[in-house]
Parts: sequence; structure tokens; C-alpha cells
Amino acid sequence: MWRLARVLFGIAVVIGLAALLWFATRPPPLIVQGEVSANRVDISPRVSGRIVKLNADVGVNVQGGAVIAVLESPQLIAGLHMAEAALAVAEADLVRVNSTRPETIAARKAELAAADADVTLYQEDFDRQAKLITTGASSQSRVDETTRNLEAAIRKRESAEANLDLAVAGASKEEKALAATQVERARSSLKQQQVDISELTIHAPISGQVTTRVAELGENFSAGAPLFSLIDLENPWFTFNLREDLLKGLKVGDGFDVTVPATGNAKIPVKVTTINAQGQYATWRATRATGDFDLRTFEVRANPVNPVPGLRPGMSAIASWPPAGH
Repeated sequence: MWRLARVLFGIAVVIGLAALLWFATRPPPLIVQGEVSANRVDISPRVSGRIVKLNADVGVNVQGGAVIAVLESPQLIAGLHMAEAALAVAEADLVRVNSTRPETIAARKAELAAADADVTLYQEDFDRQAKLITTGASSQSRVDETTRNLEAAIRKRESAEANLDLAVAGASKEEKALAATQVERARSSLKQQQVDISELTIHAPISGQVTTRVAELGENFSAGAPLFSLIDLENPWFTFNLREDLLKGLKVGDGFDVTVPATGNAKIPVKVTTINAQGQYATWRATRATGDFDLRTFEVRANPVNPVPGLRPGMSAIASWPPAGH
């Protein structure tokens, strides 16, 4: 009995020593460091202007769509008035082209009535001369003269009818189309001026915190010059730059834990959303004498599974690698 106990004890000691040796010689887990990142938006005006109102400062949280600055531009206001005047002129011209003055139509009608009277008069003279020549009381030359007068009167009446039709119809289709196009062009120009004026009011494109403010009251800024920078603190993520040999088995959707010293080192579960290769500049150069190969660097981006209060861009993030289960 004692002999068996000694044997079992010896086996247990060997197993313990083996386990201790395994733990002692086991390589320590690799610790990788990343950082917290978040969307950053630089806000710039689309038009030039002078700052007349500021509603945000560094450290202030703003809501998406809130007015954070107002600019003024006398040049744009003057351009707006010019565009309004140009549209009024174009619309007036379109009305003119599509209508005829009543006085003009009345005058053309009077001309047609006079031409009708002339035709009637010369027709009667022609009929009278035609009868007289049969009795010899009129000469052929007189008949020829009345014939010419009648034909001229008829042509004059036709011309008067055409002038009346033209007055009633107004301008040609081409002139009307050109006038309508001028109105549309003037209206588009006015719309552009109105849009430019609206761009003098700067709105926050996202909800976030102001991290930089370049704008100062009274300063002139050209289009595209930065005024503010915002960061989206509601949707941070973690980013790690890892050698490709450390990515074995890792895929989008996998989860692991990270700790953030700035928030108390509590474990934060995250889920991988992106695995992107970095540029050629981010390559781990191997020592050729060892037979190794160059290794690319990949960005691994992961989002917190649950909201984590207090996360800010730039904070360090620590993770044991490879993650559990890989």
C-alpha cells in the first residue's frame, strides 16, 4: 500500500514538474497596441465671405444641422439683385414677344378695310368700262388701266390681310422659343445666386465635438478655407496595425477584447469590421540572411460591441494576440 502511494506521488511530482516546465518555457502572449479613432470632419465655406457670427467654440458639442457660423458677402448680395433684375427683363421680353398691342391690330384692320374699299371701287370702275367698250363709248386703253388698278388693289388687300394675320399671331415660333430660353437662363442664374447666399450660413454636417476653430469674427475666408473641425464621439472605433503573419484565421466579424488604460483597463468586447492592406511603405523588412520574406502591414479596424463612455480619439488600446479562439 505504501509502495503504491509512493509511486502515485512520484507520478504526480513528474506531472507537476512537466507542467511547470511547460509554463516556464511557453512564450509569453504577444501584446499589440492600437488606438481609438473617430470620424473627423473639417468644415469649410463653399463661398467667400466675412465672419459676422460664431455659435461654436472648441470643446462644444453641436448637433447635426445646427448653425455654427454666419458669413456676409456684399458681392453676392449685389449679384442676387442683378440676377433678379435680369429675370424681370427676360420675363417682360417674353410677354412682349407673345403678345401684340391692340392698337397695332386695330391699325392693321383699318388698312385691310381701306384695301377692301379700294378693291370694291376699282371693281365697279372695271365693270363700267367693260360695258362701255362694247358700245364704243370707252377706249381699250381705259379698260386696260382699270384692269391694272383692280389687280393692284387686290394685291394691296392681300398684303393687308397678311399684315393683320401677322399682327394677331405675334412673333415667330423661333423668337418665342428664344425668349423663353432667356427666361430659363435668367431664372437659373437667380437660383444659383440664391444657393450661394444660403451657403453663407454654415451648418454642422454631423453631431460631434468641436476640436479646432480657425474662424474669428471679422475675418475674411475664401471658399474651401477650414473654419472648424468636428469629431464624432458617438461612434469611435479601434485601429491596430499588424504584420500579415499575425492575421492567421482573423476575418471580418470576429470578436476579441481590448483594454484602454485611460478608461480603467476594463475589458471591452469589439468586433472586426475592416482588414485593409497598408501601402508599400508599411512593409516589415526581413533579414535576407535568415531566409525570411518581407511582410505587409494590415490595418485591423474593430468597433465596440457596446457603447463605451469616455472614449476619445488618440487613446491607446491594448490587446493580447492572437485573440482567444484563434
